[in-house]
Amino acid sequence: MATTFPTVKPSHARRWWWVTLAIVAVMALVLLAMGRTPICTCGTVKLWYGTVQSAENSQHIADWYSLSHVVHGLIFYGLGWLTLRRRPWQMRMALATLLEAAWEVLENSPVIIDRYRAVTIALGYEGDSVVNSVADIGWMLLGFALARRLPLWATVALGIALELLALAVIRDNLTLNLWMLIAPSDAIRSWQAGA
Repeated sequence: MATTFPTVKPSHARRWWWVTLAIVAVMALVLLAMGRTPICTCGTVKLWYGTVQSAENSQHIADWYSLSHVVHGLIFYGLGWLTLRRRPWQMRMALATLLEAAWEVLENSPVIIDRYRAVTIALGYEGDSVVNSVADIGWMLLGFALARRLPLWATVALGIALELLALAVIRDNLTLNLWMLIAPSDAIRSWQAGA
């Protein structure tokens, strides 16, 4: 017997898009209220900024850490599919956006900024600009959309490839980032610093 899922009325699907946009807007307002800068203090917004050890890292639309946000989207899609597959994908997208927005607020809190400075190679990390945080949600949504369209094997392969690319280029990725936040390792930190 084939499993059938209820179809979603276009008006209900649009509602979840509006919810998603509202989550992004609220996140941006919260970050501004926390004192985050709207754009890079350098006064420009760049499409790409590739220097990791710089005050401009995490200040523009895309950087090497954008790859980890795409991976977030791949993971969030998978988790949503496993736990809420009978729900419309648009609702799962809104929930993924809520998770990513919550992370962006937490990531830009003094507790996490100080933790990054203390245990990772991000010695001068000052937090993200609001435009970078909004763009990070966009990168997560790209990962979510890719996972929705790609077969499972391709989604897993893409996630591994993105992690390996970041590891090869900047000696950091989502996996190491989480590892260093949760259980810092001097050996990993030395390796990341090129020592």
